Amino acid sequence: MNNAPLSGLYQPSLALLTDLYQLTMAYGYWKQGLHEREAVFHLYFRKAPFNGGYAVAAGLALAVDYLETLHFSEDDISYLASLTGSKGGRLFPDDFLDYLRDLKFTCDVDAVAEGTVVFGNEPLVRVQGPLLQAQLVETALLTLVNFQTLIATKAARVRDAAGPDDAVLEFGLRRAQGPDGGLGASRAAYLGGADATSNVLAGQRFGIPVRGTHAHSWVMTFEHELDAFRAYADAFPDDSVFLVDTYDTLDGVRHAIAVALEMRKTGHELGGIRLDSGDLAYLSKEARKLLDAAGLPAVRIVASNDLEENLITSLKQQGARIDTWGVGTQLVTAYNQAALGGVYKLAALRTADGQGWDFTIKLSEQQAKTSIPGILQVRRYLGEASQPRADMIYNVAAASPLPPAPVLIDPSDSTRRRPVHPGAPYRDLLAPVLRQGRLVQPLPTLAESRAFARQEVAGLDPSIRRYLNPHVYPVGLEQALYEFRTQLMLEKRPVRPA
Repeated sequence: MNNAPLSGLYQPSLALLTDLYQLTMAYGYWKQGLHEREAVFHLYFRKAPFNGGYAVAAGLALAVDYLETLHFSEDDISYLASLTGSKGGRLFPDDFLDYLRDLKFTCDVDAVAEGTVVFGNEPLVRVQGPLLQAQLVETALLTLVNFQTLIATKAARVRDAAGPDDAVLEFGLRRAQGPDGGLGASRAAYLGGADATSNVLAGQRFGIPVRGTHAHSWVMTFEHELDAFRAYADAFPDDSVFLVDTYDTLDGVRHAIAVALEMRKTGHELGGIRLDSGDLAYLSKEARKLLDAAGLPAVRIVASNDLEENLITSLKQQGARIDTWGVGTQLVTAYNQAALGGVYKLAALRTADGQGWDFTIKLSEQQAKTSIPGILQVRRYLGEASQPRADMIYNVAAASPLPPAPVLIDPSDSTRRRPVHPGAPYRDLLAPVLRQGRLVQPLPTLAESRAFARQEVAGLDPSIRRYLNPHVYPVGLEQALYEFRTQLMLEKRPVRPA
């Protein structure tokens, strides 16, 4: 038993950050001599989260860090050697564990850049290389990309609701699903559009600006609210934001004004006040009147209290005078969707002679869950202002080249077809990231990915960004890929007598 379960959580090796069946399959591949056979897997989700029209891809930098450092430590090997099966025998033999001990990740990885707006069925990550390795990393890639993409998407929606001029602060650590949930959520929230976080560890590790005010306990420590505000102003004369709703909100605003005027006499200005309960629309308007009447128009009004994109939109429609939105629980827990639901599917295997590909497909009673065979790429067709118009999924290993005027077919409805005008501008989304397990070029910084995400979301048509019944962005399979997938489905599905 580890006596330091938190400080020892992130060890130099994260090879055991996986499901047991990944390791049992790895052993099976190795035992059958299939472990070096070249394979292609794709990571994607089927439906955008929050009943929305898009998602913001995130988590790639964390995934790359995991893949570049992937190895089995001696502690990992010892633990795996201790595992037993149902009859008490060892699960993994020594010669397989010796293979794992020397294992290094040597696959090629292509991925969409963090911050890219993406849609259902589009590969976010493509892994190509030895079957055992490509299989082994499934669970870790999914947990990293799924959660980061989910939170970045939620943050982008909150950012959109707040508008370009208001600040959005992520305040969610205390309500997050543990330390990793809080740390990961802070990173993804910043990427998705938050301006800062209250999470100091996230600030240290990821370079995110940190912001905060004080708690009700600060005010309750002093006999009078005025004394609490004066003491805080004394400690932070140029960085004070007073929480005004401990006893009576509007009286708290008046006390904040009194202290702000005292601060001004000594050459300092109050930064803001925070509302954390009650009717935020009414209270913010009344607070603004009081502040303006006192000659304090620059004092910002910060609001918190279970905020999310729909409530922020409603408050703005009510004319709330809020400048800064502190969003916590609803953001870091991705309310109201617990998980993204991304999947990782095998799509191609090298033929036995090594000269071609066997394309694979996973069937389902639900057509939406049937996978797409091939070595896939996503081509985004652009409008005159470079805004996204339609996306095409195609097979880069197809026998025939793409036609000059391809036709996009909805993978779940063959009657929905969209021709592409010859010469339409485009960009391919999946770009080389790792080759033979080595980084091709430095990844963008988190700040750069954040700026890119804001640009990407802003480029979407407002009908796709709306929260209720968003317009469906066109995503289709290239016609030859659609027809090949249909053919493969018919070949693989058993025909049963009536």
